[in-house]
Amino acid sequence: MSTTSLPPRLPVPAHAARLREALLAADYTADGLLDLLGAPAYAALARSETVPALRATRGDSPLETLVRLFLLQRAVDHDRAAAALPLEEALADGWVVREDDTVLATVDIRPYGGPDGAGGEDGGNWFIVSDLGCAVGGAGGIGKKAEGVVLGVGGASTTLAGITIRTPVSSALDLGTGSGIQALHAAQHATLVTATDLNPRALDFTRLTLSLSGAREAELLEGSLFEPVDGDTYDLIVSNPPFVISPGAALTYRDGGMAGDDLCRTLVQEAGERLNDGGYAQFLANWQHVEGEEWQERLRSWVPRGCDAWIVQREVQDITQYTELWLRDSGDHRGDPDEYRLAYGRWLDEFEARKTKAIGFGWITIRRNAAVASGEADPSILIEEWPHPVEQPLGDTIRAHFERQDYLRSRDDAALLADRFTLAPEVTQEQVGLPGAEDPEHVVLRQNRGMRRATKVDHVGAGFAGVCDGTLSAGRILDAIGQLMGEDPVMLRDRTPQAIRLLVEEGFLLPVGTEDGVGIGEESGA
Repeated sequence: MSTTSLPPRLPVPAHAARLREALLAADYTADGLLDLLGAPAYAALARSETVPALRATRGDSPLETLVRLFLLQRAVDHDRAAAALPLEEALADGWVVREDDTVLATVDIRPYGGPDGAGGEDGGNWFIVSDLGCAVGGAGGIGKKAEGVVLGVGGASTTLAGITIRTPVSSALDLGTGSGIQALHAAQHATLVTATDLNPRALDFTRLTLSLSGAREAELLEGSLFEPVDGDTYDLIVSNPPFVISPGAALTYRDGGMAGDDLCRTLVQEAGERLNDGGYAQFLANWQHVEGEEWQERLRSWVPRGCDAWIVQREVQDITQYTELWLRDSGDHRGDPDEYRLAYGRWLDEFEARKTKAIGFGWITIRRNAAVASGEADPSILIEEWPHPVEQPLGDTIRAHFERQDYLRSRDDAALLADRFTLAPEVTQEQVGLPGAEDPEHVVLRQNRGMRRATKVDHVGAGFAGVCDGTLSAGRILDAIGQLMGEDPVMLRDRTPQAIRLLVEEGFLLPVGTEDGVGIGEESGA
C-alpha cells in the first residue's frame, strides 16, 4: 500500500486569474474535455481509469498538454507547458514544478461545469483543485496513511450540490468544505460565504478552487463542526461531512471520529440553533439500523426543536457490504491479505458491539420555522425511503415541498375545497388492468421530473386531477364529478380532502397562489 507523502507546499493564488485565462483559452473545460476525449474515455476517468485518456492526448495541442499535466498528472515537455500556460507564474505560485526538461503538476485541477451564467461570461466553467491522485474514488492514489489528504469532486459532492436550495440568501455556511465545491456553488447566490474545516489544508484548497474559478473570496475558518463560527447564524448551511461509520478515525476526509453515527446526529441537532428563521440546513449522512429500533424513529430524534424536516433514505447496505466498500476506498484490499482480514474483523466487531445490522445513506434537510419554535404549529417531519431514480437538480423540488407543507397546515378541509389547483408539469396518467378489460383496475399518476413519484388514484381522483387547471375551486370540481358519476356531492366533499392533501403533499397538484404563495380561496359558490 502506498504511503506517498503530501506535497510540502501548496500553490498560492497570486496569478490565478492568468492561469484561469490560459485554461479557458485552451478550452480546458468540462465540455472541452468531452469533445477531446470522447464519451468512453471521459467516462473511464470517473472510474479512475486513465489509459483511454492517455491515448486520446498524444498530440501537442495546448488542451492535450493541460489534460496530461493536471488531469492525468504526467510529466510534459517544458516547451509544451510554456505554450499552454503562463509557465513562469505557474512555477512561481507553485502550481507546477520543473524537473530536468519536464514540468509536473503539484495539484489536480479538474474542470467542473457550474450553472449556466454563474458569475457572468465563462462563469459556469469552474475548476476544482485537490491533491494529486485524489480527484475521484478515494485516497488510494495518495496512500491511506497520508495525513490531511483533500479529495476532489465525487458522487456525494455532486449529489449535495444538486439537492441544495439555491434561492438568494445573505449568508451561507459550508461546514467541512474539503476542496470547496459547496462553497463555490454557494458563492453564486449568497452575499457572504463562510467555509470551515478541521483540516487546514482543505481551507487552502478551497481558496485555490474559488480563485481559479473566478469566484469571490469566502471567510475560511479552521475547526470542527460549529466551533469556528461561535454564535453566528445563517440562512443556509450545507455539509458533506466525514460520515463514514468506522472503527477509529484513520482518514480525516471520510471518518467522523465519533462513535457510530454520532457525528451526523450532532451535526443535525446543533444546526437548528445556527439557522435564521426560514433558513435551511442540508446534509448527506449515514445512519445505523440498530436491532430493536425503527430507523425512522432514530432519525426523528435527530430533528432539532423548532424545525421542520425532510429526510430521504436513498440506500441501505448490510454491514458486510458497507465494510467492504470503505476498506476498498482506503485501498486495504490491495495490501497484505492477513491485515485485510484483521481490518475487516475490526469493522464487524464494532458493528456487532453496537447491534448494528445495516447502514443507511441519504439526504437530510431541516428548516427553521418560527411558528414551530413558538409552539404555534406542529413540526412537519417526513422521513421516507426512496431508492428510485430522481431528476437532479432537486433544490427547487425540496424548497417546494416545505412550501406545500406550510400551505397544508394553513388549510382545514373547508378552506382546501375553496382553493383552486393546477396539475403539476409533466404529470402523466397510466391505466393498469388486464388486456381487453373495459375498465382499468386502477389509475396511476406519475411525475416525470423531480422525485418522479407515482401514486394510485381512484376514478374520482383521476378525474379531479385532470380537470385542475386553476379556474375552478376544488369544491366546484367535486360537485361536477358527483353529477357526472351519479354520486352524492356532499359525500364526495366529505371523503375527498384527504386524497387532495396527499396529491398536494407529493407535488402532483399545485395550489394557485397569491403573492405570498398561499392558495386562493373562492369567496362564493365554493
